[in-house]
Amino acid sequence: MVDTENEIAVARTMLQEAMVLQTAGNLAAAAPRYRMVIERGYRVADVLPILAGILAQLGELDDAVAQWDALIAIDPDHKVAHHEQGLVHNRLGNADAAIACLQRACRVDPENPIAANNLAVMLSDAGRKREALIEFRRALELQPGNIHIQHQIRRLGAEQVPFWHIPMMNDTRRNDAFEAAIKAAIAQKGPGARVLDIGTGSGLLSMMAARAGAGPVVACEVVPIIADMAQHIVAQNGYSDQVKIHAKLSTELQVGVELDEPADILVSEILSSDLLTENVLGSFEDAKERLLKRDAVIIPRAASAIGCLVESEVLNHYVFVDKVSGFDLSRFGDFATQKLPIHGTMTDWRRLSDDIELVRIDLTAKHNESNLQRLSIPVLADGVATGIVQWMHVDLCEGVTFDNHPDGYTDGGWLQVLHNFPEPIQVRAGETLELAVGHDRITLIVQPLEVAVSAAVAQVA
Repeated sequence: MVDTENEIAVARTMLQEAMVLQTAGNLAAAAPRYRMVIERGYRVADVLPILAGILAQLGELDDAVAQWDALIAIDPDHKVAHHEQGLVHNRLGNADAAIACLQRACRVDPENPIAANNLAVMLSDAGRKREALIEFRRALELQPGNIHIQHQIRRLGAEQVPFWHIPMMNDTRRNDAFEAAIKAAIAQKGPGARVLDIGTGSGLLSMMAARAGAGPVVACEVVPIIADMAQHIVAQNGYSDQVKIHAKLSTELQVGVELDEPADILVSEILSSDLLTENVLGSFEDAKERLLKRDAVIIPRAASAIGCLVESEVLNHYVFVDKVSGFDLSRFGDFATQKLPIHGTMTDWRRLSDDIELVRIDLTAKHNESNLQRLSIPVLADGVATGIVQWMHVDLCEGVTFDNHPDGYTDGGWLQVLHNFPEPIQVRAGETLELAVGHDRITLIVQPLEVAVSAAVAQVA
C-alpha cells in the first residue's frame, strides 16, 4: 500500500511516464515503470492489466501470465483477466490451461460473443469438436448472422459426419427394405417388442421401429454430434418417449443400465461399402452375447460381397503408376491403396467376368472367424485386369433383400469398391484368374494368385 503522499506523488509520476512511453510505442521502457507503480501499491488493479498486455506484446508470456494471476487474486471474477490469460496460455501452447481460462471467462461474462468464439476455436484445435460446436452455437446466438461463426459450425459438422450419410438417408429403396424387415420382425415378436439399434445415425431405423409398434427402442451412436442431432430429430418427430439414444459404442451398453432387459430385435446399418470396416462382426457378436435374447431377430441376418473382374483405363490412373515424363515411378505403386471407393454408374470400366460371390457373412452366427480361400474366376473377355469391383447383397429377413449392384444403383450412400491388384494383369477369354479371397473380420481380402488356362466353372476350393 502507498503510505505517504510523497510515495503517491512518485507513483503518479512513474505512471504518467509509463503511459507516455507506451503511447510513443516504447513498450520495453514503459514496462519497468509500470512494475514500479505496482510495487508501490498504487492503483494496482488498474495497472496490472496494462502491464500484462505489454508483456504479452513483448513476448514475455510467462511473466504476462503471472501478472494476470496477480490480478485474478485481487478480483477472482475479472472477466478480462481470464480471457486474456487464456489467449496467452494458447500462445504458449498450454491448450488445457487456455481452455480452462476461457471457460472461466465465459462463466463470468456469458454474454461475450468474442470469449465464446475464442473458446470454441480452442476446443476445436484441441480436438474437442462436440464442445466446440456447442460454444460456436452459443456464440452465434449472441451474434446472429455472423458468417464466420456460421462457417465454423458447418465446417465442424462436415468434418465429423461423412458425406454419405445424407445420400443414404435419401435412398428410398434401402429405407423401404429395412422398414419391411422391421415390420416383419415386430409382427413375429409382437407389439411392444424391445429393439436395439446399433449405429443409429439420424435415428431413422429407430423411428421406423417405434412407428411399427415396438416397445422401448434403445439406440447408440458413437459420433457424439450425430447422437446429439438424432436426439433432436427423434424429439421433433414425436418419438422421444419411445426412443432413447446414447452417445457411445454398443459394446459400452449394459442390460440394467441403458437397456432394462435384453432386446427382442437387433437392427443395425453399420455395413460399410466393403461390408466389414465399421466392426460389424465384433458389434453383432457382442450384442448377441450380452444385449439380446437368445431367440432375438437380427436385421440384417446376412450379407455378401459380390464382384466382377474389370478393366478400366480411368481406374488404372488412380491405382497404378509407371513411366511419367520420361521417369520410371513404378516403385511408388507400393503405396497404392488396396481399395478405392467408386460409383459404378459414373465410372468407365468394362466387365471381364460374370458376377461372383466373394464372401458371405452370416450375421446371426455366434462368431465369424477370419478366413481366406481360393476362388477361380472364369475370364470372359481379353483385357488388362485392373482389379475386382465389389458391391453388397444384404439379406434383411425372409423375402427382403437389398443390393447396390453397380448396374442399377444410383441414389444411395453405399458406393462400390475397387479392390485393385498390385499391378495390372493381362487376361484372356477362356482362362481363369485365381484369387485369394476372404476377410480378417475388419476388411475384405482380395489378392490375385495366378492366371491359369482352364475351362472349369469357378468354385471355392
